[in-house]
Amino acid sequence: MNHYETVFILNPVLSDDQIKETVKKYEDFLVSNGAKMVSKEDWGLKKLAYPIQNKKSGFYHLFEYTVPGEVINNLEVEFRRDERFMRYLTVSLDKHAISWAERRREKLKQKA
Repeated sequence: MNHYETVFILNPVLSDDQIKETVKKYEDFLVSNGAKMVSKEDWGLKKLAYPIQNKKSGFYHLFEYTVPGEVINNLEVEFRRDERFMRYLTVSLDKHAISWAERRREKLKQKA
């Protein structure tokens, strides 16, 4: 089981219900393929640094999870097929990135 983090940007024309449905769909996809969700964050609507598909903003989401490596390819194929996704990035976390992510989550909990 490897530790991964995926950030994706959803199309800004989606309604709140469509966004929640999309996030739930891909969370369920990961869990059904043996993933253990560590963290899930909704960063909200953010302005993009440059236009993507003629859009100037997008809804950002972050998933942090552990899963066997072969599942990542299937996840990214699903992302490519879904027109609601504008961009995505999946990275494998090493021990330093995992500890940094834990510290970041603790800071977020203290602010809340």
